[in-house]
Amino acid sequence: MNGDRYSVFSVLKNAATGNRHWQPAWRSAAPKPSYDVVIVGGGGHGLATAYYLAKEHGIRNVAVVEKGWIGGGNVGRNTTIVRSNYMLPANGRFYEWSLKLWEGLSQDINYNVMFSQRGVINLAHTSPQLDTFARRGNAMRIEGIDCELLGPAEIAPLVPRLRLDHPVFPVVGGLIQKRAGNARHDAVAWGYARAADRLGVDIVENCEVTGFTFDGDRITGIETSRGPIAAAKTAVAVAGSTSDVLRRAGLERLPIESHVLQAYVTEPIKPFLDTVVTFGVGHLYISQSDKGGLVFGGDIDGYNSYAQRGGLPIIEHLSEGLATFFPSASRLRVLRSWGGIMDMSMDGSPIICKGPRDGLYINAGWCYGGFKATPGSGWCFAHTIANDAPHNLNAAFTLDRFAAGASIDERGAGPKPWLH
Repeated sequence: MNGDRYSVFSVLKNAATGNRHWQPAWRSAAPKPSYDVVIVGGGGHGLATAYYLAKEHGIRNVAVVEKGWIGGGNVGRNTTIVRSNYMLPANGRFYEWSLKLWEGLSQDINYNVMFSQRGVINLAHTSPQLDTFARRGNAMRIEGIDCELLGPAEIAPLVPRLRLDHPVFPVVGGLIQKRAGNARHDAVAWGYARAADRLGVDIVENCEVTGFTFDGDRITGIETSRGPIAAAKTAVAVAGSTSDVLRRAGLERLPIESHVLQAYVTEPIKPFLDTVVTFGVGHLYISQSDKGGLVFGGDIDGYNSYAQRGGLPIIEHLSEGLATFFPSASRLRVLRSWGGIMDMSMDGSPIICKGPRDGLYINAGWCYGGFKATPGSGWCFAHTIANDAPHNLNAAFTLDRFAAGASIDERGAGPKPWLH
């Protein structure tokens, strides 16, 4: 494993030697015949789970199996927003714990994930919408989560280039969470991979899962493109590919639909926007990256897909929204776009639990909340795997809640993704 610790001294030392002696951030591990835990999916959630299994529970005989390369999936295909402004108690407590982990993450894993608490503002365009925001804010404060209701006069200096007096979509107020912000998405994957590797976890890239092995009804491991791997416990954290992968475990019907969620980056410009702004009416969210490009996204593409590319109607819709609220950005050129595969649960809330088969654990259903949940998801999933029981923070996020009628309908994140 890589024993280097990143610090100003290591930077100076390597700079003095022409940066020729940096070690790879993680080993290129070959799969062993068996592990205590195999995690299918080398995205942010899978890597965070491996890290917290090793760090918090001392379980280090762990492999993370990724069909592609680290950072090539959803963790590198999002708009990098981190927040905990959820209304329902189960979601609010979970995402707030995740936000607290974000606040110390760079120091914890010794990797700069560039977490910037620049604030997230949700804009309201009607009085009823502002009332809804006030209700959400009150629910957040009950759970001890920071937020503040703003009027137009308070928003104007925070977002000086925003058009407040649009004749159709006037800004009548907003809800800000100042501790929210964004982070560099691929750095999160690289940082967790490196930290898990330092604790002895094997990270096996370019290794696709082709099936599962069974002893009766119990899952005893996986079949992969690089051979079989036995495991006492098999955990699946593959986001939009959940239904496809778990079909190979005999789970034909899950309360999940897969959709593409696109994001775009404009050409870089001088400082334009130093917070994150979202428009609920048109479902547009926007921030500015450290490189200067405006990063924006919105709704999922309405059709089911496992593809990492989307259609033109969403590009047109979001570009119109950007030009509507930021007229001075209307002539910017879009340089890049990407699509992540969202695993949309039917109530907009995640699934972190033991699976319906012994030896199987499921982490899925993240809808629009996957990136921001990365530390909390890994922390809770690791607890569930290690203890064969959920933590209080994820006790409500069961798979069978849909059959029991105990859905957690979080407005704005679901349900019925096909009706978005």
